[in-house]
Amino acid sequence: MSPIPLVVVGTVAYDTIRTPRGEVREALGGSATYFSLAAALFTRVGLVAAVGVDFQARDRQLLIDRGVDVAGLQTYPGESFRWVGEYHGALDEAHTLETRLNVLTQFDPVLPPAYRAPEILFLAAIDPELQLRVLDQLERRPRLVACDTRDFWIEHTRPALLRVLERVDCVLINEGEARLLAGEHNVVKAAQAIRRGGSFDLIIKRGGYGALLFRDDSVFAIPAYPLEDVVDTTGAGDSFAGGFLGALLREPTRIRKALVLGNVVASFTVEDFSVRRLTALAWPEVWHRYLEFRDVVRLEDL
Repeated sequence: MSPIPLVVVGTVAYDTIRTPRGEVREALGGSATYFSLAAALFTRVGLVAAVGVDFQARDRQLLIDRGVDVAGLQTYPGESFRWVGEYHGALDEAHTLETRLNVLTQFDPVLPPAYRAPEILFLAAIDPELQLRVLDQLERRPRLVACDTRDFWIEHTRPALLRVLERVDCVLINEGEARLLAGEHNVVKAAQAIRRGGSFDLIIKRGGYGALLFRDDSVFAIPAYPLEDVVDTTGAGDSFAGGFLGALLREPTRIRKALVLGNVVASFTVEDFSVRRLTALAWPEVWHRYLEFRDVVRLEDL
């Protein structure tokens, strides 16, 4: 089998989500799920994650039907990862009500042979020790290695996380995580502190305010796509990462365009609960919204 060009290692979960727009129970979620469904709009993507014996055959088939390779989806005895959360007001921040790690406590990611020489590898927000194990399984250095993290790992596993940062080319984290990692409130100062001594690009995800790219000595800012109706923001950051890296694999020198496309894909994710919008999304819709977005951010007078 030919190598899978884009690989993600993360979580697959069943989420129960409450927002002012309603509620879903036991809906398909997880960082690797959102990422892979978004990235599959652009390229072949391989998913590495842990699920339990309760993982539904229909959900596995849904991933396959959307072009996701599931050879790296590992089944363990027990139940799949569960998360219960709710949002209020502008849906800017999720409030976790319950987390059941279940089989995630057993997860020991193993890259199938076709996953060991990807062009791009994305290490979603899992234990940095697991991220390091994945990096050690690669047969050759990918063109680009990107990672995400969470406040828990920043607070409790900082030494391992710093070892991960030494081995990646791009870091994607949200604004709160950037402040926590750097110990700086100002986001620009935080970015400078995080990148000090490192050679990676830093992308700070700002939810409804867009994203910032810090690369070399330059800063690039994009707003979020303006939406009239936001239903559920779960997975928006992972969808952004999937769209961004999928687009960057297609056009390696067009990082700003890739960021905009990632933003566009994420804008579809938040229009419905769970992965519903992603599983119904077609490329012409993405391209049409990308063209609209170019008009939103253009500098020339209309």
